[in-house]
Amino acid sequence: MKTRVITAIVGLGVLALVLLMFNTPIFNLIIAGITLIAIYEVYHAMGMGKKEWPLLAVWVPFTLAAMFFYLPHVWSILLPMAYLLVAFICIYLVVRNGTVSYQKVAGLVMFGGIILLCFFSLVYLKKLLPVDVYRYDAVFFILLILCFAWGGDTCAYFAGRAFGKHKLCPKVSPKKTVEGAIGGVLGTMVFGVVATLIYAYAADRVEYFTQSNIGVSMYVVIALLGMVAAVLGIYGDLFASVVKRQCGLKDYGDIFPGHGGVLDRFDSVLFIAPFVTMVVTVVFYR
Repeated sequence: MKTRVITAIVGLGVLALVLLMFNTPIFNLIIAGITLIAIYEVYHAMGMGKKEWPLLAVWVPFTLAAMFFYLPHVWSILLPMAYLLVAFICIYLVVRNGTVSYQKVAGLVMFGGIILLCFFSLVYLKKLLPVDVYRYDAVFFILLILCFAWGGDTCAYFAGRAFGKHKLCPKVSPKKTVEGAIGGVLGTMVFGVVATLIYAYAADRVEYFTQSNIGVSMYVVIALLGMVAAVLGIYGDLFASVVKRQCGLKDYGDIFPGHGGVLDRFDSVLFIAPFVTMVVTVVFYR
């Protein structure tokens, strides 16, 4: 527990530094790096090694292009790059027939796509809500996404320890309970409303979001958003656990002492980030 707490504190410090560089290309590079580390963890989980390195290397240019999609001419080449990515993987399977498992490669492509969509959502928010127009609304929503994911995890953990009796999904994650899940949902809703209150007060209605949407209805939407996000966070956690268990792993990596790898820390973010990004663009910025 001590190691986990220390790692969490250091991680929050690193997160603060990353967000300080939000309005620079360094932010995009860091998000691209995190994405590629997560994809590497899946690559390793699927039992692939040095001989299969082209299957990992081919993700690098596409990931970088996706994270800088808003640059001139980059958006127009993303579809051709996606086509080439898939075509290369298919050709590689034909060439390496009998030595490379189709099931493992399919797992890498599917999981890699989910990871890429998750982190692309954060960069999309940056593009959609530029600082010079919307001030730091995009930063707020990124923090809200992480708050939904990690706050929900924390609430579910303590609620499960205090009241947990009924197993939620024992074959996938034996420690998760129905009571913990309910506590996670309620806690996520509260975290979301409190975070929005703090942002509204700190921004003093300067930011576009609090300036135009402040009111009871906004907090109701945030609470409902938190409720759905909490369920998606649990689902993301269970999905990552299923893959991990079938691959015979305890953790995806050890980059975060006491927490595991990038995917062990961001599994609950996988489905929350795209969902929240879609909702805020439709509800708050029509």
